[in-house]
Amino acid sequence: MLTLEQCKKLAVENNVKMRNARLEQSASSEVKKEAFTKYFPVVSAMGTGIDANKGMMEMNIMGMGLPLMKNGVVGAITAIQPVFTGGRIIYGNKLAKLGEEVSSYQLQLSEDEVTFNAEQYFWQIVSLQEKMKTVQVVETQLSNLHKDVSVSFDAGIITRNDVLRVELKQNEIASNKLSLENGISIARLALNQYLGTPNKEYLLDTIPFTVISSPLEFRMNHEEALQKRAEYRLLGKNVEASRVQTKMKTGEYMPQVAVGAGYVYHDLLDNKHNFAMAFATVSVPLSGWWGGSHAIKKLKLNQQMAENTKQSNSELLLIQMQQLWNELEEAYKQVKLAEKSVQSSTENLRLNNEYYKAGTVALSDLLDAQTLMQQSRNQETEAKVNFLIKKSRYLQVTGR
Repeated sequence: MLTLEQCKKLAVENNVKMRNARLEQSASSEVKKEAFTKYFPVVSAMGTGIDANKGMMEMNIMGMGLPLMKNGVVGAITAIQPVFTGGRIIYGNKLAKLGEEVSSYQLQLSEDEVTFNAEQYFWQIVSLQEKMKTVQVVETQLSNLHKDVSVSFDAGIITRNDVLRVELKQNEIASNKLSLENGISIARLALNQYLGTPNKEYLLDTIPFTVISSPLEFRMNHEEALQKRAEYRLLGKNVEASRVQTKMKTGEYMPQVAVGAGYVYHDLLDNKHNFAMAFATVSVPLSGWWGGSHAIKKLKLNQQMAENTKQSNSELLLIQMQQLWNELEEAYKQVKLAEKSVQSSTENLRLNNEYYKAGTVALSDLLDAQTLMQQSRNQETEAKVNFLIKKSRYLQVTGR
């Protein structure tokens, strides 16, 4: 028996969207590790071998040409340590860390989406199963009614027309039953595929379906809830990332300082020689500031746009929470109205059944009462499922 929570857990573990989101998070972690390596020296090695068909140089000794550097070997190894890069290494690491944090929030959003969709599949099947129960109740009632009208017809009390009316209603219910069976079968396949277990068959635990609590139990201050939402935190990270990008761009036009050391070996002119050296480099981009100043201004404008987007989208998130709260309250009221309709239609069917047996109402009135009872029960099922889905969505958007 698969409960709703088990259904959500399976979806989080196996759904392809979650698997890809976890891979994205791992990729962001690798980017962060790569950025950290920029703090360390850059080590490189070089080797060159020469074997020419004649000497690359020629020395004239007593009128005779002496070829030089016909073959030889040169090798070197260097290590360069950045000392000052305008902060680009530091900000590059900060940007990589931001990327890792963003991927964790995106993973959370993916989990919210997957669990919500899994819950929708779950309640869709429950809804169809509840409607099937209603059809079975009506099917039993019609079977008993058919026995009664058949006896009355054989006794000559009623006409054949009444028997046919009941049989037509039975055919209609049988058609509804076939449609529900097909719907349940397809919905189960869809759920299994979404859970990542297409070859398994689950029975759903529908006990929670009857538990409808007042929405006041779930009410939360939306300003406080906003701070917990992954969407809001992503907006903040977007602003932070735009600031870091501006600082990185500024760093490109700052002086670059590095120190290094190296070792060189060569065997040229039949003379083996090696030596070590230390060096420092300073690079100042003099003309780069002309175009660079405009590039930096553009990034500062992007930063302002990110801040404006954060403000605007934060307001939209608050509106979304209020809208979902209103929908949740409305869904609860719809449940209460549907429950009253079921009570009324059930009582109406009971009275019409008694009146029909007493001969004070026509068969058509009794069949109409059965139809009303079926419709009201289906409406109650749909209202409860709608409430439970709205409740789940409201809890998600308020960070729970």
